[in-house]
Amino acid sequence: MNPNRSSGVLLPIFSLPGDFGCGDFGKGAYAFIDLLKACGFHYWQVLPFTRTDDCNSPYKSDSAFAGNCNFIDLYDLQKMGLLQDIEIKAQLGTPDWRVSYDWLNKTRKPLLQKAFSRADAALKADIAAFAQTQDWLSDYALYMVLKDKFDCEWMHWEDKALRDYEPQAIKTACETYQAQMEYYFFEQYIFSRQWEKVKAYAHQNEVYIIGDMPIYVSFESADCWSKRSLFDLDEKGSPASVAGVPPDYFSKTGQKWGNPLYNWSEMRKDSYQWWKQRLHHTLKMVDKVRIDHFRAFSAYWAVPAEAEFATEGKWVDGEGMKFFDEIFKTVSKEAIIAEDLGIQDAALTTLLKDSALPGMRVLQFGFLNYDDDMHLPHNYPHNMVCYTGTHDNKPLLAYLWELTPEQRAYCLRYCGFQGEDWKSGGAYNKAIRAILKTLWKSHSMLVISPIQDLLGYGGDTTMNQPGTSKGNWSFRMTPEAIHAIDITYLKNLNDLYKRS
Repeated sequence: MNPNRSSGVLLPIFSLPGDFGCGDFGKGAYAFIDLLKACGFHYWQVLPFTRTDDCNSPYKSDSAFAGNCNFIDLYDLQKMGLLQDIEIKAQLGTPDWRVSYDWLNKTRKPLLQKAFSRADAALKADIAAFAQTQDWLSDYALYMVLKDKFDCEWMHWEDKALRDYEPQAIKTACETYQAQMEYYFFEQYIFSRQWEKVKAYAHQNEVYIIGDMPIYVSFESADCWSKRSLFDLDEKGSPASVAGVPPDYFSKTGQKWGNPLYNWSEMRKDSYQWWKQRLHHTLKMVDKVRIDHFRAFSAYWAVPAEAEFATEGKWVDGEGMKFFDEIFKTVSKEAIIAEDLGIQDAALTTLLKDSALPGMRVLQFGFLNYDDDMHLPHNYPHNMVCYTGTHDNKPLLAYLWELTPEQRAYCLRYCGFQGEDWKSGGAYNKAIRAILKTLWKSHSMLVISPIQDLLGYGGDTTMNQPGTSKGNWSFRMTPEAIHAIDITYLKNLNDLYKRS
């Protein structure tokens, strides 16, 4: 692999082909690594591994650490003797082109609980040993047990001592609910064990994993409950202000995400230990991590909790370099990618320069005006990770459709496309290939494309529409779609521009 130039594909785990309603750590993951190697790619970028919220978003999780149990390969549990043939067959038959969240929410946990009930003494010993190495796991497991018990947000739990995370009450609860907590230890043990094998296989094939770390967690999270002082909450335990962004490319009214903001003054007291723990945990699973919404370290948008729209928010200064100076004492700069998209200002530019972290550029943003935009490929510096689009953008074909005729003509002319028919061809769409070629020959050290753009897919395969809460995070690849990828073309592209 050329250490100075490489390429990758963005494909979430849940979007992999698979038999059980969601992509997982099974045969689809291994087959995709084989495909990446054959095409000359060296990076596989995924979305967060964390559990999802009620809208299926991995960016508002109930834990900054716990893995999504939907990614567990059921065939592996069958090989371990924990699931029977009839139970496996009962999970088959869900549509393979969309994540079947309703089905998963009804069936996955009961099935995994049944698998856990069959664990023998040796497996339970391995699980217990694993749990001892995970500082976050006991709090998470107890939180999940209590969440089921009280069936409401943690701030409304009827037991005040548990609600307030009083040490003696927590100790007693851990003893009382040990048996129930062990199920969650099992879930995370299997998740970790299976992913370690996938990652090892990727490394054998010179494929490296880029993970994704949401900057915030949910208010309804084990982290917020057990470490309340680290979050900006009022005396009653509710957020006064929540996270979001002002009006931008994706929304004229901005986005009110609703995540609690951090109490940075409290985090400074122990030199950001929670963040260090979180980064170390993530970097055991991946080779590099993209920190989402990096600009919040420069300044973050605080929206009053009761506000209807994000436009009522205001900018608040972030931690800046004092945060990264401390983080870099134990975390390598080479392991972090800064998602610095959104409103750019001098402070953000300075922070990115001072931290020396690679930022991001998105080719789709380059053709929305006729300025010498920083998202145009001829302006990409080397220390930058550049994309055709991210999970928040529509695929290139849909993007071209939605541009004005003038913008589209500018984009196609810039990318060297000649001809009139830019619409047809699927994976062989010449306009899409012209755009890919333009990105690949840029100076950027790493270029990445969502898998939809390698196949010329349209807007119906959009991963996420920011500012909306329904219908997102459900796109999946079918086995047939994977087989339709033009390996020869992509290998030649990577070879030609010295990215393989």
